Amino acid sequence: MAKIIIAPNKYVQASGELANLGKYVSSLGKRVLCLVTEGGLKRVKDTVDKSCEGSQCSLAYEYFTGECSMSEINRITKICDEKEIDVIVGIGGGKILDTTKSVGYYKEIPVVIVPTIASTDAPCSALSVIYTEEGVFEKYLFLKQNPNVVLLDTDIIAKAPTRLFVAGMGDALATYFEARACETSGAQTCAGGTCTLAAIQLAKLCYETLISEGEIARKAVDRNVCTKSVEKIIEANTLLSGIGFESGGLAGAHAIHNGFTVLPQCHHMYHGEKVAFGLLVQLVLEDGPQEEIYDVVEFCYTVGLPITLYELGIQEIKPEEIMEVAKAATAEGESIHNMPFSVTAQDVYAAILVADAIGNEYL
Repeated sequence: MAKIIIAPNKYVQASGELANLGKYVSSLGKRVLCLVTEGGLKRVKDTVDKSCEGSQCSLAYEYFTGECSMSEINRITKICDEKEIDVIVGIGGGKILDTTKSVGYYKEIPVVIVPTIASTDAPCSALSVIYTEEGVFEKYLFLKQNPNVVLLDTDIIAKAPTRLFVAGMGDALATYFEARACETSGAQTCAGGTCTLAAIQLAKLCYETLISEGEIARKAVDRNVCTKSVEKIIEANTLLSGIGFESGGLAGAHAIHNGFTVLPQCHHMYHGEKVAFGLLVQLVLEDGPQEEIYDVVEFCYTVGLPITLYELGIQEIKPEEIMEVAKAATAEGESIHNMPFSVTAQDVYAAILVADAIGNEYL
């Protein structure tokens, strides 16, 4: 199998960069649809409108309804047809961005991604995670290409809620360990090949950056300021993790995240928070060095990521519910089967309980 690495055509990250959005959009199309929440539009509309002054772009805005589901994708696709849109811009969090990429895929038009939070590694990828309208994981949608432009205004991201920023670190935290598992097993990655040296090194750099800068960056974001540590974590959460997961591969952590989506009591938790706990479960499954497991536990505790089932919203552990999580995590086609050994639902059930015990013992 070929080694393949993929990435967005252009990645732009700087303070105040939203003011230059029009420059990047106008080179791709003239009839522009911006997908954004109602609250998000109030915060960015003046800057976005001004950025397009002097260009021949016509801007339209559409509110996102809250879930990256096929019904929402179809709704936005129909609006693009009606307005003859030739470039789509997503401004906001991971589900808006995944919806934007999906619409671009079906419409075969350029895509510009503008994250206002650094909560997932979704922005750079040629992949969308599709959920049901109720928020339960449904499928991965593999796209023809990565976004044409990914633009991050670090000032905006630094002012977002700290919990979202930390959730992005949780998502990024799993990148190296999942890529390492896929490299060992020779599993096919989301890029359609096996892991390149570049991808595994970017994934490793992602982990090293989180460990060295994560705690300081969280303190800065607590105070709504952007420092060099925040800039580094934004890049780790978005670019390093984005290329690392897509061209390095997904394994246990993300499959276990998908498993937890079957429990209503976990629906209030962010993607990266569930992925972080999923990583602890993966490390237990691997039976790796205790030092490595406790390094991850300590990092999670220090920045505020969940390390117990209780912190995920599960106040009472019911064996039948944990088994449902385990069964969903090991369903046919799930990324847990990229691990370099066979994994059953019973294995995951046991590992979840042990990870919970480790977390409780640490606390």
